[in-house]
Amino acid sequence: MSDRHQLTDSDPRAQGSDVEPGGPAEEERPRRRRGRRIALIVLLVVVLLSGGTALAGGLYYRSVDKSIERVDAFEGVPEESRPQVEAKGAMNIMILGSDSRDPESTGGSRSDTIILAHLPKDRSSAQLISIPRDTWTAVPKSKEGRGGRDAKINAAYAWGGVPLMVQTVEKFSGVRVDNVAMVDFAGFKEIIDALGGVEIDVEKSFTTKYSLIGTRTFEKGRQTMDGAAALDYARERHAFPDGDFARIRHQQQVIKAILDKAASGGVMTNPAKLNSFVRATSDSVAVDKSLSLVDLAMEMRGLRGGNLTFFTCPVKGTGRVGSESVVFPDPARSKTLFDAVRRDSVPEILAISGK
Repeated sequence: MSDRHQLTDSDPRAQGSDVEPGGPAEEERPRRRRGRRIALIVLLVVVLLSGGTALAGGLYYRSVDKSIERVDAFEGVPEESRPQVEAKGAMNIMILGSDSRDPESTGGSRSDTIILAHLPKDRSSAQLISIPRDTWTAVPKSKEGRGGRDAKINAAYAWGGVPLMVQTVEKFSGVRVDNVAMVDFAGFKEIIDALGGVEIDVEKSFTTKYSLIGTRTFEKGRQTMDGAAALDYARERHAFPDGDFARIRHQQQVIKAILDKAASGGVMTNPAKLNSFVRATSDSVAVDKSLSLVDLAMEMRGLRGGNLTFFTCPVKGTGRVGSESVVFPDPARSKTLFDAVRRDSVPEILAISGK
């Protein structure tokens, strides 16, 4: 991933509340779109390698694994400042999401998603903690000298790329990031269409004005969505009083629906569907240089949507810092949560999240 167009502290894309940091320059969009495709496949491949297809699937996915784009996520991250490993065998993956075709995005800005995925030592489950992109926190100084002050957490990507995001999330959580995965949520359309649609339970009726087709109305209740509809559903925030928190919930719903459909929709027994699904997924992701998706998938081949827990990092609420609209984290509750993650105490994590 090229970091030639990092934003400075004075750039409005890094400071303002209406334009998000991390957007590429216009001429860099095709390259950045490839570079920011990250690891939904980490979870999806796990599902597809379950049951009797594990051995054959392993051989198939090794060829796919080699073709996935790799990023240098830890370049320049000072070891002395990183959290120590407390629970050997557990794994923490930072998943970064972008949406390269979001109709709301202007001037190259993008909607960022930050998830810290905890995989316990026994690999029997996964806990995915969403960190709101507007979380106000300390951003370390990048090797280029940018940052070094409080800001929205996703400003770290604008100022120092993936390595500074690693440093910032580690500083915020106190949890060591073992691997990094990135996904372009625009790729959800092709992934979901390859699955033949997904089932989503819509919490309330609403109309989005930011659809690629102009407007789209969603009715309350459970329904099957194709890729375009699910993408519109996962993007919407203006129709809900809690804004970006609603979008986080919907993204979590869509991810879980994809996993459930991949596991139960006949994908593993249909070679054509399997191939189109995996190819669509691999086109939307990239991972760090050390992550072996096949090895991880073999370890977690029994994982299903029911073994996944999604929740959001505890916050005190929203407010303003200068001209910026921000989310204020809850330090005490966050510390309790991330302490449990560091110790690989899944019962405590689930109790804290209320799941």
